[in-house]
Amino acid sequence: MTIRTVDEFSTKVSEIESTAGYQRPLGFAVGVRRSRGDVTLDVTFPIINFEESYGTAAIVSDVLGIDSGKNTFTPVSTEQLQEIYNQFLPFHPEIEKHQNVGNFKALLSASENGSWGYAAKDIVAYFLYDGVSAVETAEEAYFKLTALSQRKVKPHGLCLDGAFGKLANVAWTNYGPVLPQDLDAERLKHIFSDNPLSVTHVDKFPYLVNYHIPSGTRIASGSQVRLGAYLGEGTTVMPAGYVNFNAGTEGNAMVEGRVSAGVFVSKDSDIGGGASIMGTLSGGNNHVISVGEKCLLGAMAGTGISLGFGCTIAAGAYVTAGSKISLYDADNKPVDIDGNSVAEGKNVVKGAELSGKDKMLFIQDSQSGKLICKPNPKTIELNAALHANN
Repeated sequence: MTIRTVDEFSTKVSEIESTAGYQRPLGFAVGVRRSRGDVTLDVTFPIINFEESYGTAAIVSDVLGIDSGKNTFTPVSTEQLQEIYNQFLPFHPEIEKHQNVGNFKALLSASENGSWGYAAKDIVAYFLYDGVSAVETAEEAYFKLTALSQRKVKPHGLCLDGAFGKLANVAWTNYGPVLPQDLDAERLKHIFSDNPLSVTHVDKFPYLVNYHIPSGTRIASGSQVRLGAYLGEGTTVMPAGYVNFNAGTEGNAMVEGRVSAGVFVSKDSDIGGGASIMGTLSGGNNHVISVGEKCLLGAMAGTGISLGFGCTIAAGAYVTAGSKISLYDADNKPVDIDGNSVAEGKNVVKGAELSGKDKMLFIQDSQSGKLICKPNPKTIELNAALHANN
């Protein structure tokens, strides 16, 4: 049956959703997979749908015969994609208003005119129903990483356990991803051309900028931000800045230091040049670190504890959970963690006890070398002109 009106489309969606056992997905996408043999090299999902577009999900899952309730990916034939596109006939006249329909049309066109080259390419769909289970396939890993970078979910909103084991380590070239063992042969194919093969890096993760550009951001060096990074509107990542996957910024932020995996920086904060924030990928650290609003990490500063609102770590100071920190009040008198006056030496606590507290100023005494924490008398203000990234 050809759907010709919006009412007929709505009726069709209702019929599918009322089918016994049907379940709306948490998220879904249709994109392009590149593979070599049985190895998935990468997957590009132009549009991630997350807790939205349920009518589109119903139509796509019906055509593809998706098993509701089970995370799954499936290849999509050109005939199936054409059938999906045809189901949206009532929306074709205003296709620019319907991103998914436009994506189906673009994928149809690309599949007819594309050059296949080193990697085999096919259209795939991924449906996510369970977001808390570990990653089972490379296709799932790319779906979740792209969902983060498209701001469909914030860091730690989806389980990424197991992603490393499912992603292939590939050479990222100007001709696309290539298995490292095939690189010499592929390089020879292009060595006499005007565009010889070049490699940007060898890694499991591609650069974010080659898959998606988050609106309202500046990324001065594309190599410094991995796919799976969440960059909020107004974020600027300077050349020395770095943002790992499953990490990022909530809004206006200046990143000149390192935002490690698992870390989330709130809006209006500044990660200074050479500053670093401990992540959750190595060293046995499973503590999720966050940086609150209007915080400043000075040049070469660092933290292994969470910071609340309006905190500053002065240049060169590094605060860890085990750091011994001397507490003082605004008049530089020794106090305990509750603000009570105490004798010098009785005002020492471990950094972990200060995790998440607001308005703290951390300084390393230049003479004694000890770490000091006192109330922060002021909070930073970012330069608005630097974050109007339009």
